[in-house]
Amino acid sequence: MKRLALTIAAFMLLGTGDPATETEHVVAEGETLGGIANRSGVPLASIAAVNGLSEPYSVKVGQKLFIPRQRTYTVKSGDTAMGVANRFKVPYSQLAIANGLNKNGAIRIGQKLIIPAVMSRAQVAALTSVKTPNEPYFRRPHDGPVMLGYKRRADGRGHEGLDFKAAVGDMVRAASTGTVIFAGSEPTRFGRLVVIDHGRGWHTAYGHLSSITVTKGETVRAGERLGLAGEAGIATTPELHFEIRKDGKPINPAPKMPKR
Repeated sequence: MKRLALTIAAFMLLGTGDPATETEHVVAEGETLGGIANRSGVPLASIAAVNGLSEPYSVKVGQKLFIPRQRTYTVKSGDTAMGVANRFKVPYSQLAIANGLNKNGAIRIGQKLIIPAVMSRAQVAALTSVKTPNEPYFRRPHDGPVMLGYKRRADGRGHEGLDFKAAVGDMVRAASTGTVIFAGSEPTRFGRLVVIDHGRGWHTAYGHLSSITVTKGETVRAGERLGLAGEAGIATTPELHFEIRKDGKPINPAPKMPKR
């Protein structure tokens, strides 16, 4: 009952009780970004992007989120493009770009115009003050148990990642969003290998794949398939070799990921 009361109070403070139309949302107790996205009808990725959120997309009670809602308007008799822009308080230039209007801004009765979502100066200022995390959020690239863990010796050698037990053909997923910088054959050890750049010096590598399903230069999102597990290279059993590196130096992946 207490939680319900807090949730209702949060909606009242927001000034609107309709999640289908609000353009700003105050996070209430027990809410998640996924739930907010579902109720608002706006993709989670869009809300996360405009609010500077990264995985695991944690939100806090009382946090204000801008909801980038795209609206439409059907032109009526007497309407002008400038008048529509003024009515919805959006810059005319953005309305023209969103709808491909020509220089004179001609519109016709019955035409459906896209009303682009626009943030206020205060919202823009708040978002620009949000710092991008220095470290990505890493998911598990495979659900299997770890056969061999991370081990580094004093001489700098050892095992620089985790080996997941797998079956040939198991899906291997990107641990975090990034750009593929290598997708091919690595002849000395890993056979088929994929390396992803996550920015700020962070990279992940996925070895011993039976096949690769991404290409160099492609952007992959966290959780998306990048290949299938196998025993390519010097592997003696089907497995996935996984590494995390920061500025070229190996990092123990185990503490960076959620438990199995």
